[in-house]
Amino acid sequence: MIRYALHCEHGHAFDSWFQNSTAYDKQAKRNLVTCPICGSAKVEKAIMAPRLSRADAVEPASVPAALPPPLPAPAPAAAPVKPPLAIMAPHERELRKKLKELREAITRNADYVGTRFPEQARKIHYGEAEQRSIYGEASPDEARELHEEGIEFHPLPALPDEFN
Repeated sequence: MIRYALHCEHGHAFDSWFQNSTAYDKQAKRNLVTCPICGSAKVEKAIMAPRLSRADAVEPASVPAALPPPLPAPAPAAAPVKPPLAIMAPHERELRKKLKELREAITRNADYVGTRFPEQARKIHYGEAEQRSIYGEASPDEARELHEEGIEFHPLPALPDEFN
């Protein structure tokens, strides 16, 4: 995952996460990246400083098991963190509603196979198991292998309110 600082043609600044830089480029080209404040699709990456970890950082010395770790120093009082907000246009609310309905229909009418999804999808595809709708989990590598084998599958839409 990669986080980009973005800004629209009206100067509104916001952040957004993408699977990788190619995903951002594809979405921006199709005008799918929009400003959460004004809805403008004319969005560009802002200049960002990279986050780097130091290779020469020293590991802290381990504490013997018999001694309790030292208590951390009290943190200074910080201002409450305000989560980012977005205003959705009516067509975006309608799209979210349809995606939620699609996800609910799939989960209601398909068998959940969990992490056995790649194995079960192959069995169904090659006629070793009964043809039926299934859903579950697959790693990116497993999904790529299924795709390369010509096995049709689709990711379930994940909506932001599912993570709150």
